[in-house]
Amino acid sequence: MTRTTRPVALARNGMVSSPHYLASAAGLQVLRDGGSAVDAAIAVNATLGVVYPHMTGPGGDAFWLIHDAATGSVQALNGSGRSGAAATRDFYTSKGLTEIPSRGPLAAVTVPGAVDSWCTAHERHGRLPLSALLRAAIDYARDGFPVCDSYAACASDVAEVLHAHPLTSRTLMPEQRLPAIADVLTLPRLAATLETVAEKGRAGFYEGPVAAEIARSLQEAGGLLTTEDLAAHHSDWQDPISTTYRGYVAYQHPPNSQGFAHLMALNIIENFDLSGLISSNDPRYVHLLVEATRLAFADRDRHLTDPAFHEIPMDRLLSKGYAAELASRITMDRAAPLQPVTRMGGDTTCSVVVDKDGNASSVIQSLYHEFGSGFIAGDTGVLLQNRGSFFSLDADHVNSLEPNKRTFHTLMPGMLLRDGRLDLVYGTMGGEGQPQTSNALVTRVVDFGLDVQQAIDAPRWLYGRTWGDDRRDLRIENRFPAEALESLRNWGQPVQQLGDFEGVMGHAQAIRVGDKVLMGGADPRGDGLALGW
Repeated sequence: MTRTTRPVALARNGMVSSPHYLASAAGLQVLRDGGSAVDAAIAVNATLGVVYPHMTGPGGDAFWLIHDAATGSVQALNGSGRSGAAATRDFYTSKGLTEIPSRGPLAAVTVPGAVDSWCTAHERHGRLPLSALLRAAIDYARDGFPVCDSYAACASDVAEVLHAHPLTSRTLMPEQRLPAIADVLTLPRLAATLETVAEKGRAGFYEGPVAAEIARSLQEAGGLLTTEDLAAHHSDWQDPISTTYRGYVAYQHPPNSQGFAHLMALNIIENFDLSGLISSNDPRYVHLLVEATRLAFADRDRHLTDPAFHEIPMDRLLSKGYAAELASRITMDRAAPLQPVTRMGGDTTCSVVVDKDGNASSVIQSLYHEFGSGFIAGDTGVLLQNRGSFFSLDADHVNSLEPNKRTFHTLMPGMLLRDGRLDLVYGTMGGEGQPQTSNALVTRVVDFGLDVQQAIDAPRWLYGRTWGDDRRDLRIENRFPAEALESLRNWGQPVQQLGDFEGVMGHAQAIRVGDKVLMGGADPRGDGLALGW
């Protein structure tokens, strides 16, 4: 029996998993009150935006996959914001910049899309009033919540971000010191903004006083977004993309999400027989998934941006023939030569919900870097994302900055169906780690038969650049056997050994849907729980 940090959660009427226990509890209460999976997901993500403000919030973006049990369909909702109408490369290069700053008002290039996505999803799939879904978030913001381990650690790691803007410092460090675990923090301005959304819906955020204050505060600080940019924003219902993997259908969000990189990797892996491997700790398993990731990332970085600005050859990228061609390039005892990889932030949240009727949601919501831009928009209390800082100022780059454009996005919710039935709802945070962790979750469940908690707990790895460094390495948790790490080094993998349950690996959440029972897992690398009833 594979040991885990906690038992897999079991329930029959509904299940929620998120990276913070208070958010999971808020979602569970909505389910118990008769809410839908979408209702619970809104409650979870609104609450995360209060109690997990270093990772997410109403100033960020969200991507959704929704399973509608009545029709058996999977729907994708793109809640990412577009750049402002005045966001041009010339605006930045005229200031002597060669790249968009990653912090501050100039990093707030794109409209925050999360709140609109809540309202759009609720309009189609909601049962309870929006005010009921935001109640827990409002209460925690107004009355206070305890600072968790992840929040305290992130604040310490990027203290300069919190100190850079006086309002941010006063809001997130009210005693003018770094927050510590079990400190109680209140966010009264954010509570007032959420109250306005609860009363007025989308218009309470993208129009009226809240929108005016967001635009005013940014423009006074030299930023770009206007009230017109906010009013023009809208989420989009889209068809998900999919592929098959060993009898399952794997669904992902289409571009501008990087989800297709995960599907490409599954297609490549499917060319290899994993049945002869004793466990997913086998170095051959890790090597194969790393090599498949490298190949998928090359195409991701070549093509990914807003598809309204660049044609992405999705049919070819997801074809089984192309996967076989890529798989033929993998040598099982030798790593491919190192290639440049995109460096990106990875501080995000994933939440998954299944309700009593079999409806489900997988939502990835984010500010991009920890604490996003670090800029709080005046009296709104909204910490704005820095997702637009990932745009390039190179006119020839596929993800070059243009007005009214969505950027390359790391957020990628996932679902697996089998024989038309929902089987697995999953996702993770972690930037370029999201496809890699998703690859591990799916293969550990499908190929190795692990339950979702076992699959989440199992040691992981992250291939890519170390943030703030140009080195490319394979960061890997130390619970892999020493001989496995030695084999990987001998095959040319750039192994950098880390500790146990490292937060850099991201926080994954998953729910397996059985015939009679829901099975939920939450990542010990975060602060979350899977809760059911």
